[in-house]
Amino acid sequence: MTYQDMALPPPCQGGGEEGGRPAGGADQPLLSVRGLTKRYGARIGCADVTFDLWPGEVLGIVGESGSGKSTLLSCLAGHMAPDTGEVIFDTADGPRDTRTLSEAERRRLMRTDWAFVHQNPRDGLRMGVTAGGNVGERLMAVGARHYGDIRAAAADWLSRVEIPADRIDDRPRAFSGGMQQRLQIARNLVTGPRLVFMDEPTGGLDVSVQARLLDLLRGLVRRMGLSVVIVTHDLAVVRLLADRLMVMKDGRVVEQGLTDQVLDDPQHAYTQLLVSSVLQV
Repeated sequence: MTYQDMALPPPCQGGGEEGGRPAGGADQPLLSVRGLTKRYGARIGCADVTFDLWPGEVLGIVGESGSGKSTLLSCLAGHMAPDTGEVIFDTADGPRDTRTLSEAERRRLMRTDWAFVHQNPRDGLRMGVTAGGNVGERLMAVGARHYGDIRAAAADWLSRVEIPADRIDDRPRAFSGGMQQRLQIARNLVTGPRLVFMDEPTGGLDVSVQARLLDLLRGLVRRMGLSVVIVTHDLAVVRLLADRLMVMKDGRVVEQGLTDQVLDDPQHAYTQLLVSSVLQV
C-alpha cells in the first residue's frame, strides 16, 4: 500500500448540513440502532434507544452526567456489550449486526471503517511513541509498509491538524492538551474511516483551545464527509457540529430532531431546562 492508496474519500456532496437524511444518493443508513438496552443490575444504563445515522451525518447526544449517553456510546462502539437490541452497520459485505461479529471482524472494523476519539487523548495515544509513529501505527494496521510513504502521510496529517512539522519526532507527553487531542484526531482519521465516535472531545480544554479544536473538527468532518456520533454535555459543541440532536435523561431518549429545531424550540421539559440553563449562564 502506498500513500496514494491512502487518499481521503471525496467530500460528501450535499451532506447533512440541513439535518435529517443527507442528500447524496445514499439509499440506506450507515448505522441503524434498534431497541438498544444496557442495564447495570437494577439500574438503567440506556433503554430502548432507536435511531438511524446516514452517511455524512453528525449526530449529537447530550444530557447531564448519568443520563446514559456515555453508556450508549460505549455500546455503539463495541466497547461494551448491550443486553438487547441491534447495532447494524453497513459494512463492505452488506449490513451486519456488529454484536454478532467475530473478534477478528470487530478488530478489523475498528482499524478501518470506525474510529474513536476519547475525551482524554492519553487514552487514544501511545505516549511513548512519537507523534509520527502514533499516526503511522494506524496506517501499518491496515497494511502500509513503505516507511517513506508512512512518514509522508503522518507529516501531511500533522499539518492538517495544525501540529508543526518539526514536532513529528516528539512524543505526545511533550505536547499541550490541545495538541494531544489534535494528534489523536490525526491518528484516527488518517485511514479515512466512515464512522467516528467522539466522547467529549473538547472536555477539559481551555475555552480558546476548544474553539480552535471545534473549528478544526468541523472542517475535517465536512471535507471528508464523515458520519459522526458525538457525546457531549456542551450544547455549544452540538450547535456547531451536529446535524441532528438526541437528548437523554435517566437512560432514555426524551427528545430528538434537527439540532436547531431542538435547541431553538425544545418540546420536552428536560430539554427546555438544559437550554434555559445555558442561556442563564
